[in-house]
Amino acid sequence: MIALGGAIGTGLFLGSGQGLSLAGPAVVVAYAAAAVLALAVTFAVAEMASVHPEAGGFGAVAHAYLGPMAGFVQRWAYWGAQVVNIGSEAVAAGLYTRFWWPDLPLWVPVAVFSVAMVGVNTLSVRFFGEFEYWFAMVKVCAIVAFVLIGVAAIVLGLPGQKPIGASVITTHGGLAPNGLTGLWMALCIATFSYIGTETLSLTAAEARNPSRDLPRAARATVFRLALFYVLSMGVVVAIVPWTEASDGDGVTQSPFVRLFGAAGVPAAAAVMNLVVLTAALSAMNTNLFATARTLHSLGQVGHAPARFARLSRRGIPLSALLLSTVGALAAVLISAIAPAHVFPAMISVALFNALITWLLIFATHLAFHRARRNAGHPASPVRLAGAPVTTVLAMAAIVAVLVTMTFTDQFRLAVLAGLPCLAVTTALYPLVRRKLRPRPGASLGSRRP
Repeated sequence: MIALGGAIGTGLFLGSGQGLSLAGPAVVVAYAAAAVLALAVTFAVAEMASVHPEAGGFGAVAHAYLGPMAGFVQRWAYWGAQVVNIGSEAVAAGLYTRFWWPDLPLWVPVAVFSVAMVGVNTLSVRFFGEFEYWFAMVKVCAIVAFVLIGVAAIVLGLPGQKPIGASVITTHGGLAPNGLTGLWMALCIATFSYIGTETLSLTAAEARNPSRDLPRAARATVFRLALFYVLSMGVVVAIVPWTEASDGDGVTQSPFVRLFGAAGVPAAAAVMNLVVLTAALSAMNTNLFATARTLHSLGQVGHAPARFARLSRRGIPLSALLLSTVGALAAVLISAIAPAHVFPAMISVALFNALITWLLIFATHLAFHRARRNAGHPASPVRLAGAPVTTVLAMAAIVAVLVTMTFTDQFRLAVLAGLPCLAVTTALYPLVRRKLRPRPGASLGSRRP
């Protein structure tokens, strides 16, 4: 549920129209293809985390199998991406609150939600898990209800209405009105929708039985995500003409609201606003968990000050958690000053860094496979099918997405902002290596493979 909470966000509920406007009804194919890539990421991290259930997750494994520099770059890049996401989700939650109180200063709900989510993360990991479970459950129930009502509207018809059928899919230019170019662009957007599944590995250190629980979680996460996204988009393309997908971006324009309203759900917009508010808080909550564990891992191997490696009596890395709130603090300031051009740049950096993280996860997976095979160790309890061939194919797909982003107006900012940040992070490693030293026995590298 933590992985689902990190992956299912407002992009599905409100932002799916962008992919639909590019690919038309063929956007379903884009989400199905992106699901295959997400499946590869999830099984790769689960395979490695089952053998190495470390608090640093894939970053700690990269440190061991690709070297300290790779572990440094990956964890700091991921930390930066998720810190930015924390701030963006806090602002999103504040905007959703203004649906009910439009005159409320934006910084007020942003600050309140930030304090609340930090408070949840300072409690025991068990409480965090329960909290995130129910947060994610709200989103899951909304998607299930949407799919069931949508299928009923398409096949049987809602009360007082005729069945919709497949006419919306076949009209307005057919299945792929913008050809393969539009479909590929939609695939780039769909890939972003699955980012967050990698948080699965960050829960390994606090799972009771990682070798048993992680394989189960990996299979369930990928299956449910693919099912939810593909079925949801299938319903969307059947009830919303793709030519109308880019008309407005508010809650009232969401395909979910349209369908719930047509089904006679009272105050459909208000109900959906509550769902997307929960989605934003759920993603913010998960990102705080992920960034704190990532920074804690950096402290353990000497790539961040030692204070970040310390745990509270409840097993919470409080210092790492507090520094990870810098994104939320920035969100409060930005929402008070409200410069419109700052947030797109922040989100672009987050998206670029997330894809770099996925690329390094697969690179680590290749090294992990080679080292264990050479050492004669048994296979992990869960394996990425077809590896290492599937690992290489997944890496090629991510590189293709990154190259495409460079030449497109929608994503060029992500590369232009992300590359300098990645270069600075890499350049800082020699300085950090000289000034900081790892704690004895803290590095996973001493226990590989």
